[in-house]
Order: sequence, then structure tokens, then C-alpha cells
Amino acid sequence: MFRDFRAAAVMLLVLSVVTGIAYPLVVTGIAQVAFPGKANGSLIESGGKPVGSELIGQTFAEPKHFWSRPSATSPYSYNASSSSGSNQGPLNPALTDAVAARIKALRDSDPGNTAPVPADLVTASGRGLDPHISPAAAEYQVARVAKARSLDAQKVRALVAEATEGRQLGFLGEPRVNVLRLNLALDAVR
Repeated sequence: MFRDFRAAAVMLLVLSVVTGIAYPLVVTGIAQVAFPGKANGSLIESGGKPVGSELIGQTFAEPKHFWSRPSATSPYSYNASSSSGSNQGPLNPALTDAVAARIKALRDSDPGNTAPVPADLVTASGRGLDPHISPAAAEYQVARVAKARSLDAQKVRALVAEATEGRQLGFLGEPRVNVLRLNLALDAVR
């Protein structure tokens, strides 16, 4: 019996070292060499300092910035440790009220804009952290941002076009605009 216990303890120790220490170190080392940016969080830098990740959205509230898609995380927006959707169905009064409030906020921020509000500006994504908006959602905000920055709307549209990412592998997903990257490009315009 002691021999069986000793063999089990040695096996536990060996497998713990292999799977708990060696394997993670090897995988981390390969990732650091092969994909250092992605392995370190896909950070976006401005002025040599990290300002966010291209994978996690941020809240922008000033009229001079493009606004992100709403976040359903708690206790605050874009909480990466609490990734989740709202789980509210289309008939849920709380969702209806939240969407109505978001539409009102968008209309109040740009009273002259009578275009239909794109759905991604008033509904959260499935994980609640989406850093992207659709090109239609960006176009909806162009006039407000241009006015707030005293820029020509065509200049802002050109920046949106530059920031628009195509479908992955040419056929997966939809075109999208990373809001943080677009706002950083706008902030760089003098």
C-alpha cells in the first residue's frame, strides 16, 4: 500500500510540475516570441504609454469623440473582469427603457441628426466589451464630432474610412471601426 501511495504522490508531483509550471511557461514563451503584441493584451499606445486594448472597449462621452457601443458589464462599463451580456430579451421593459434612453441621449447630443439610429449604438454586444462600432454607427456620429472639433465632415469621414477594418480573411464578420483607434487618430489632427 505504501508503494502505491508513493507512486501516486510522485505522479501527482510530476504532472503538477509539467502541467502547472512547465507547459504554461513554454506556451507563454512561444506566444511572447511569435505574437508579443497579442500575448501582452493587444495594447494600444499613445505617446509611448498604453491607453487601452484593441480588444476591450472604452467609454467616451464627450461630443468631440466617437461614442462606443454600450456595455452591459457591471459594476461599471467595459469591466473586463465581468464580461457578459445583459441577458435581457427584446420584450424586457428594462431593455426597452435603456434603448429609449440611449436613443434620446444620441438625439439630444445632435438635434439636427434625423437619420435612423444604428442598433449597435443603443444595444450592448454579447460579451459587453466590444471595442468596435459599425461603419454606419460611425457615419451617424460624423456631423456631431466634426462640429465639436470644428473640422470639415469630409476630413472626419476620411479618418473613419482609414480606421475601418474589413472582414477577417475577406469573408468572416462585418466591416467594423475600432473606436479607440479612431478617437486617437482624431486627437492627432491639429
